Amino acid sequence: MNISRNRSETSDPNAPVLFYDGTCGLCNGLVRFVLDHERLRTLRFATLQGPKGEELIRRHPQLHQIDSVVWLAPGSGQERERVYVRSDAALRVAKYLGGFWRIAVLAVVVPGSLRDAAYDFVAKHRHRLTRGPAFCRLLNGKDRARFLD
Repeated sequence: MNISRNRSETSDPNAPVLFYDGTCGLCNGLVRFVLDHERLRTLRFATLQGPKGEELIRRHPQLHQIDSVVWLAPGSGQERERVYVRSDAALRVAKYLGGFWRIAVLAVVVPGSLRDAAYDFVAKHRHRLTRGPAFCRLLNGKDRARFLD
């Protein structure tokens, strides 16, 4: 086992963070999906309701009313952190997953307003689309360390 790789997976402050609604089964399903299909294992996760989510919203008050997953690309040096919401965040997830899932990135040719309208429709009805507990999967130690809350 490569110890340095494991350390970078869990503690790289420049690794992106996927913020999600911790009370939503569909959002938690997205997190499970990413965990099952990712190759890089560098993405970190945090709930919007947790301390890291509250901190993000303090830094970016425009997110206060956003009903979306949020992709945070931390800045480094003089580069500022970037925040992606709605369909832009979903496209970042697809790009991160790579492989076959990267095909979804082709949706970038669809105007953002149309992509976001479809995203908002699903988001509005997401609690009715899923049943069962919001998150019941037991995480191994490496995966658990990638959750910031």
